[in-house]
Amino acid sequence: MEKKAFPVIDLVATGNNIRRLRVERGLSVRDLQRFCGFEEPRAVYKWQEGSTLPSVDNLYALGILFGVPMESILVRRQPRSPAYKEQQEKSCCSDLYRLFRVRREFGTRQPIVPALSVA
Repeated sequence: MEKKAFPVIDLVATGNNIRRLRVERGLSVRDLQRFCGFEEPRAVYKWQEGSTLPSVDNLYALGILFGVPMESILVRRQPRSPAYKEQQEKSCCSDLYRLFRVRREFGTRQPIVPALSVA
């Protein structure tokens, strides 16, 4: 079996895509609110700002409303390159990360860095 990266949805890019599709079709946030049967428009705003994703039912309904397949509403997060991992390992926090990783590997529950006493 070919090794594939697990697909992850980019919430912010998907929200921007929902906003773009809505505006291109001349719809308001209130129009989407009414179409989905919400009492308040907050859910639509949360989608557009990338805080949450629509449910599968709402994603399907948006696809029909926008006239696009629901897969084209979602935006996939680009996989991180090996260079990104290398950059993360060289970051200022990498020493702290290594300490926690070592602690986890050896199964110790004692803190590696002694606690500071407060007088």
